[in-house]
Amino acid sequence: MRRILLSAALTLALAGLCAPAQELPDIGSSAGELLTPKQQEEYGAMMLAQLRHYDYLLEDPLLDGWLDAMGSRLAANSDRPKQPFTFFLLKERQINAFATLGGYIGVNSGLVLAADREDEVAGVLSHEIAHVTQQHVLRGVERAQRDQLPILLAMLGAIAAAQASGGNSSDDAAQAAMVGAMGLMQQRQIDYTRSNESEADRLGIQTLSRAGYDPVAMADFFAVLQARSRSNAANYWGESPDWLMTHPVTTLRITEAKQRAEQIRRAAQGAAEVCVRDPQGPVECRREQPPQPPSFADEGAINPLLPKGISVAAAAAAPKGGTGRFDFARERLRVLSADTPQEAVREYERLARAGALDEAQRYGLALARLRANQAAAAAQSLAELLQRRPGDLWLGLAVAEAEARTGKADAADARFEALLRQNPGNRAVALTYASVLNERATPEAGRRAQAILRPLLGRSGQDATFQKLFARACEIAGDPIRAGEAYAEAAYLNGRPEQALVQLNTLKRRPDLDYYARARIEARIAAITPTVLELKRQGIRDEDLGRR
Repeated sequence: MRRILLSAALTLALAGLCAPAQELPDIGSSAGELLTPKQQEEYGAMMLAQLRHYDYLLEDPLLDGWLDAMGSRLAANSDRPKQPFTFFLLKERQINAFATLGGYIGVNSGLVLAADREDEVAGVLSHEIAHVTQQHVLRGVERAQRDQLPILLAMLGAIAAAQASGGNSSDDAAQAAMVGAMGLMQQRQIDYTRSNESEADRLGIQTLSRAGYDPVAMADFFAVLQARSRSNAANYWGESPDWLMTHPVTTLRITEAKQRAEQIRRAAQGAAEVCVRDPQGPVECRREQPPQPPSFADEGAINPLLPKGISVAAAAAAPKGGTGRFDFARERLRVLSADTPQEAVREYERLARAGALDEAQRYGLALARLRANQAAAAAQSLAELLQRRPGDLWLGLAVAEAEARTGKADAADARFEALLRQNPGNRAVALTYASVLNERATPEAGRRAQAILRPLLGRSGQDATFQKLFARACEIAGDPIRAGEAYAEAAYLNGRPEQALVQLNTLKRRPDLDYYARARIEARIAAITPTVLELKRQGIRDEDLGRR
């Protein structure tokens, strides 16, 4: 009986305690040595590919640009500005956000929809950025590895003592020892998580302030989440925000966040009192303002290194903090995260019954109608909004899409071409225009789409949306080799490396390959093959290929 209990205890302890770290080498006490930066980045990229494979991601060029602009500003003002980050959105309406290895940070649509202003979303992002810069994931694994052996030995000792005592209660005592050890491990993990959260709050608020956002916004959003978590009745948002499961919010945490924000505000706006003792007289005190950055507004000079029309004074006067796109981004997200375009239209109808829609909401309603095949109604609303906000890129792209959907191809192309000239190299303009051209499925449209997308090739190796559009453009333009390469790359980025390898090997057998195309394909095959072999070794096969 004693041997059985000891074996059971050992098995449970190793399964429960070692599982989080069983794939990681135990090569030192430093968290940064558990995984190299390259391994962490590979882990994050693999996770992103799997999320894309199972259709969890919400990928839209305008929203991607908005989130990346906000996240990059925060990351540049963090404690590790050289740390690379990848920010992405998910379709889920639950309030949640998370950070993982390699600087990959995901944000649920529900979190943005729950926020009242961009500063609140930035507060959550800055908190998650702090989790990455402080290596909390790696530190948690390292701590689990360090704690598991002492707790395991203590548990085995308690079981042995209980069995040595004999009697009918010895089995119950042994079970209590196992449960107690597990509880101790969980409590230590909870304590460690709390310290991580406190550290992420403190550093996140500092990052928020340095980036020009309102540092109080983090505490404000915590209060919103706490109020929703207290409402146990199921509603549109769900019973409890998922973010609270891993980021528990308490009144003390909200209070501390507000206090930190107030301290930062006073330090930035206040003046320090400096006292000087004169040997021949009394102590003299004066208040000195903190040093201000140099201003060139009164010099009237223009930096000759800057482009014509741009001055240092104008750059210094540029607004800090928000991107200015939050309201439109939230409504675009509302449409794209809805189950269907028709459901998005009904959602706006419910909002309209509660009060008049503002401009951003009218944009969202027009976008929902455009995706619900009500292009004429959408075009009229969007044109009215564009008259009120001339030059707005988001509205300009929506109007061009609506014109294309209503059969006004020439007007749509003229508008798209103008937007390309005004915004050269802009990913959202190029992808939206290429998508409209691909729908025409003519060789001429395909060649134009190729020309629009080709300047982005150098920086789109990890862009699944780009690869899919470029593949289709090459296909209808009559370039099957480039189309095959791009389709294979899209498959790889969608978590299908085995499918990508099959496509590349098929493409390699084409007799019309030139030297350069063959070299590109062979190099990509060599890069993908180790990943596929490792997946096969673990018994993981592509489900679609397995059915063939």
